[in-house]
Amino acid sequence: MLDNLILGFQTAFSWNYLIYAFVGVFLGNLIGVLPGIGALAAISMLLPVTYGLDPVGGLLMLAGLYYGTSFGGATTSILLNLPGTASHAVVCVDGHPMARQGRGGPAIFMAMFASFIGVMVGIILMMFFSPLLTDVAFLFGPAEYFALMVMGLLAASVLTTGSPLKGVASVVIGLLFGVVGTDVNSGVARFDFGIVELQDGLALVALAMGLFGISDVLANAGRIGEGTLIAKAVSSTSIRPAKGEMKQSMGAIARGSGIGSVLGILPGAGGTMASFMSYAIEKKVAKDPSRFGKGAIEGVAGPESANSSAAITAFIPTLTLGIPGDAVMALMLGAMMIHNITPGPQLMTEHPELFWGLLVSFWIGNVMLMILNIPLIGMWVKLLSVPYRLIFPVVLFLVAIGVYSSNNNLFDVYVVLGLGVFGYIAAVLGFQPAPLLLGYVLGPMLEEYFRRALLLSRGDFSTFFTRPLSGTFMAIVIMMLLFVLYKQLRSRALRARRHIV
Repeated sequence: MLDNLILGFQTAFSWNYLIYAFVGVFLGNLIGVLPGIGALAAISMLLPVTYGLDPVGGLLMLAGLYYGTSFGGATTSILLNLPGTASHAVVCVDGHPMARQGRGGPAIFMAMFASFIGVMVGIILMMFFSPLLTDVAFLFGPAEYFALMVMGLLAASVLTTGSPLKGVASVVIGLLFGVVGTDVNSGVARFDFGIVELQDGLALVALAMGLFGISDVLANAGRIGEGTLIAKAVSSTSIRPAKGEMKQSMGAIARGSGIGSVLGILPGAGGTMASFMSYAIEKKVAKDPSRFGKGAIEGVAGPESANSSAAITAFIPTLTLGIPGDAVMALMLGAMMIHNITPGPQLMTEHPELFWGLLVSFWIGNVMLMILNIPLIGMWVKLLSVPYRLIFPVVLFLVAIGVYSSNNNLFDVYVVLGLGVFGYIAAVLGFQPAPLLLGYVLGPMLEEYFRRALLLSRGDFSTFFTRPLSGTFMAIVIMMLLFVLYKQLRSRALRARRHIV
């Protein structure tokens, strides 16, 4: 282990590789701040640039792009309520209210700090437990994935600040949005209403930006001439969290890092589910859950650490098994094959300089990101002092550009406007956008794993309860449902008692 680490440091600290890593994290961070252009688009655009580089240099640059976009995405989520990716959507729930209260600096600083710690935890786990974690991934079959996702979706219903039943309803609406498009198994177009563009499904970027960005602009349309987004002036140097907030956040960061590290290795789960699960747990363990949704610092720290640790451990199945967990990891896999490197169990022994150099570069790259971003926090926060009449056209422009660039299709711009109106009406009625977005992201995978599990068990539904892991997850789901029912009945009984008195 020590020899391998020394080899990794020797590789990553050579001047040419340091430059490649810096270029990757710099461009990734820059692209991450732009809403709608995530890691997938960034790597797709810059993959041809790496053809002329040696394998290690090319992969270091692409890896830097990957976690650089993850690092930068929290900025626009907090300041403008514009999540560029689904994994950053939950940060809007508490990050944007903090920005509105004039505490955008502490929110961005905490997101960066939590992200940095999450990456460190992910690297340590990757160093010591890569073989063990891949064995854990093998324990998950279709039934286990289905049960885990049902548990995650139900946990997401607690994200709502109001009724748990409205939270469950939001998740169900998200699931319905997720099945729009062509069925993978039968090839039948579902809920397309004769519109050819809908056969590819609703664009994730359009849904995220419509539910958060456009609906937020509509909600604030009445105060266009009233000044800035925030009520008081903000100092560009006020980035330190308030007294006691750092202590409050450490537990959230530790829990988020653990959740992200485990879920990051599971194909399909990744940073989105990890960030939502982390938020749900923080709200459950908090002494005062009513603070969440109104600017709780743990609501930023937990999900960001979970998202970042998941981004690192997602490399474990890709490098050691050759199994990509998502589209971004599939691109990374393709990049390795272009350079004649075959991912798999022999990668660590056949190409130790690549594996350990990549591992050390994660640490170097994240130090670079902290150095790059902390001085810029003051500049980002000053954006909130710009009059709202100038901010809202910029937000709409960024949304339109981000959505159009994801598919180069003008139809997606119309979709995001329609979803924005829907999101505004839903928010007025008390339905929260975050659980809906998670339902959309996990819906197609939930359906796919459900079908696979039933095919393997020849239609036997008991497979979800008889297998040890899936049975445990389903037992937790039933307990959560009973808890929600108990809370509803108890609150109804209390209201009836007050009415009698």
